Amino acid sequence: MKPKSVGIRDVAKHVGVSTASISRTLNNPESVSPELRMRIDAAIAELGYIPDAAARALSSRRTRTIGAIIPTVDNAMFARGIEALQSYLSLQGYLLLLSTSGYDPETEARQAQNMVSRGIDGLILRGDMHTDALRRLLASQRIPFVNVGVYHPDKPYASVGGNNEAAAYRACRYLIELGHTRIGMVAAISSNNDRATARVSGVRRALAEHGLSLKPEWYIEVPYHLDDARQGARSLLSSPREGWPTAVVCGNDVIAYGVLLEAERHGLDVPNDLSVMGFDDLEWSRHLRPSLTTMHVPTDEVWTRAGEYLVKSLSGRAAALHHEVDVSLVVRESTSRPRPAGGRKAH
Repeated sequence: MKPKSVGIRDVAKHVGVSTASISRTLNNPESVSPELRMRIDAAIAELGYIPDAAARALSSRRTRTIGAIIPTVDNAMFARGIEALQSYLSLQGYLLLLSTSGYDPETEARQAQNMVSRGIDGLILRGDMHTDALRRLLASQRIPFVNVGVYHPDKPYASVGGNNEAAAYRACRYLIELGHTRIGMVAAISSNNDRATARVSGVRRALAEHGLSLKPEWYIEVPYHLDDARQGARSLLSSPREGWPTAVVCGNDVIAYGVLLEAERHGLDVPNDLSVMGFDDLEWSRHLRPSLTTMHVPTDEVWTRAGEYLVKSLSGRAAALHHEVDVSLVVRESTSRPRPAGGRKAH
């Protein structure tokens, strides 16, 4: 025989509250006391009650679903951020719907339209390079959204992230303070990527303030892949050795890994022959030999804060429109003073 299904009335009877209290807890957990929420959660688990998502959506006009569109899943930073976001949303009773854009604003807009048609309550987007059509769609449907990975306090829509320009400026300035004047950059593709563009601007500003410039032959853009990063480093080191930079700022840690591998292949001593600076501080960066000097981005905090903004906004609570995270310099083994002109190691 088919077992009898457990309904909301069974849960209410078990806890000793009204069905309205059960419904309110499921649809808006923040509106009830933590003690009552724990009792109801325990009863749901004990009885095996599964809320009807469709019925809840009809009654509350909410699906408790948050959408997130990221450029790619082939990136450790995005994977870590999504894991932190999903963990937070799950605790708040929300489901995460994920899609990728391939760094294409038109694809991002189509994916957003698909998510809206499936009833998402809010949306998280990477960066701020969106089409006008996407902005109009979100405005017309009154769907709150937040841009992650950027901090734009001058914009009228929410952002959570670091100041990419200022962080890259700090990274380059550190190399200059070590004594480097021949500094190159292997950056990410800047087209449709405002984070990459801002980082390049920060490096150029630091150089300009010290009477230096980023030579065209020392500036290369590559996709966020290890093979492409290695190819970029090969191009950078293709000229005679006396024409090489003594330090390289990389668009992210994966690109830096490629530069380190190619430097080793060319017989270079990192950091004495070539200093390498990353950006993001991925898990592997501290374990490499030499370990990677990089800019630490608190990825978990960025994505969790984005989720908090949407959850608060959807529940009618006050939420700060912009939140800046601290991007800090982590000095490890891949950077040092440049070799003296005679070729001796710097001490």
